[in-house]
Amino acid sequence: MHKNKKLILFILGLLSAIGPFSIDMYLPAFETISKDFNTSIDKVQLSLTAFFIGIAIGQIIYGPLLDRFGRKKPLIIGLCIYITTSILCVFTRDIESLIVLRFLQALGSCAGMVASRAMVQDYYEPQEAARTFSLLMLVVAISPILAPSAGAFLMEHLDWHYIFITLASLGVLIIIGTIFFLPESYKGNPDFSLLPPAIVSQYWNVFINRTFISYCLIGSIAAAGLYAYLAGSSFIIQELYGLSKKEYGLIFAFVASALIIATQLNRQFLKRWTMSEISRIANCGQALVGIAMLVTVWTHTLNLQVLIALVFGYLLCQGFIFPNTSAMALAPFKRTAGSASALLGCLQMGLGAVSSGIVSLFHNGTEAPMLLVMCSCACIALLLHLFAVPPREGTQEVK
Repeated sequence: MHKNKKLILFILGLLSAIGPFSIDMYLPAFETISKDFNTSIDKVQLSLTAFFIGIAIGQIIYGPLLDRFGRKKPLIIGLCIYITTSILCVFTRDIESLIVLRFLQALGSCAGMVASRAMVQDYYEPQEAARTFSLLMLVVAISPILAPSAGAFLMEHLDWHYIFITLASLGVLIIIGTIFFLPESYKGNPDFSLLPPAIVSQYWNVFINRTFISYCLIGSIAAAGLYAYLAGSSFIIQELYGLSKKEYGLIFAFVASALIIATQLNRQFLKRWTMSEISRIANCGQALVGIAMLVTVWTHTLNLQVLIALVFGYLLCQGFIFPNTSAMALAPFKRTAGSASALLGCLQMGLGAVSSGIVSLFHNGTEAPMLLVMCSCACIALLLHLFAVPPREGTQEVK
């Protein structure tokens, strides 16, 4: 590990958080954007789905580039794309253009997400990588606390265009830190082929690794429930329960604090239990919370306070699932960490796009679509962890 360890971890955390921050900051603006563009909420939700799709596709592109050219060059190109599209979002005048630009913005932001995960694998062994992922998720978890509140503040005093001005400014700060303070962790492999057949073969080798695909799917499906919450929470809290943008931001910050609590507890738990044991227990807890969500809907006992408590519990479990399943999925890969990280992120965001799209598709003016998707994701992830995991945690490096 290089000198200035804390600064490096902070920059890696910002790179990991740029995507989530770009998602969360404009959530309070959904209603205003829909009125400004004279369209419906579900159309605005599609701009969120487009962002998820862009991140999923973009990570597949960046993975081989990171393994061929090193981590920093593709990362800087991605950040330039992010800054440019963030500025263009300020000048959009219709929802169709915003959807396209959000897709392109995601293509830029995902470079930071892939590169940061690959760099963790460059620096650490699997158990230590899980602890480092917990630290990175601390920064990621702060974004749902700061981003909606910042977005709500801008909406109260200015308008939604300043959200994208702020995101562009954030991108500029991150690219400066990346260029001047983030050391290259892997210089690249000039023999790594970028021909389509070779790239497909490399991804296929990662995909068929049982350790990777098992823990990747467990973590990705569990995370898809979180993305369903991101897609549906703005309408439910602001429209259904009648809260203001500021109140929505505060509630969003409170439930997101569960991620911070979990990720920091995870670092301590790893001293006594394995990554698989911790994530399995968290999967059980998340599934129970998901079932409780549906019970409250069916029994007509759901209210704002109950919803907040259940979502808090759901995200608390997610904070244990993400860092451990990510570290276990990437453990067999060192020299191809970029490709493995890209495929992991692609599946995570791809399933997130599906879950958010389902929430938008079945939007019916109630909490049911969001909660049903969240419950389904948690239960499927639990079943995979119980019946589809490898007999042992595979950490042997793939040659």
